[in-house]
Amino acid sequence: MTTLVLTVVGVDRAGIVSTVAEAISAHGGNWENSELAELSGIFAGVIQVEVAPSRADELRDALSVLEPLASIVVVTPGRPLVSRSELAIRVMGNDRVGIVREVTSALGRRGANVVRMTTQTQDAAMSGGRLFQADIVAAVPAETPVAQIVATLESIAADIQVEASVIQTG
Repeated sequence: MTTLVLTVVGVDRAGIVSTVAEAISAHGGNWENSELAELSGIFAGVIQVEVAPSRADELRDALSVLEPLASIVVVTPGRPLVSRSELAIRVMGNDRVGIVREVTSALGRRGANVVRMTTQTQDAAMSGGRLFQADIVAAVPAETPVAQIVATLESIAADIQVEASVIQTG
C-alpha cells in the first residue's frame, strides 16, 4: 500500500468531508488517520490515506477535481524518525504574543520535533484577561535526556510567564 497525506483547506461549508471521503473510497483508498477543524469559518484538515500503488495517481487526479470545494494538497510522506521517544507537554499561562514561538524554539534547540500541537485561548474567569493553553506531543531523539527538555522548558517558563509540564509517553 501507498500512504498519502492530504491537506484540505477551504471556506467551511457542509459537504467538504463527505465529498473528500467519497473520492477516497471510490478510488480504493482507506481513510486511516485525520485531524479536522473549523477555525474562524475556515475548514482545515490533514488526512492519512492508504491506497494501492496502482491507484494512487488516479486518486490524486480525482482529488484535484475538488479544487472548487477546497484546496487539496497530496503528499507521499518520507521516512519517519526511528529512534525517538515521545513527550506530552502542556503549557499554560496568561496569553501573550510569542508563547508558541518561544516554546517551539526551545524544543527545536534540543532536537525535539513537534508531532502534534493543539492550542486554545479562553477568557480568564476572574482576571478578565485571556488564558493560553497548548498541548504538544514532541518526538525527541533517543540520545536526548528528557531532563534536558524539562530543564530547557523550565528555563524559559518564567520569562514567558507560563507553567510547563512534561510527561514521557513513549
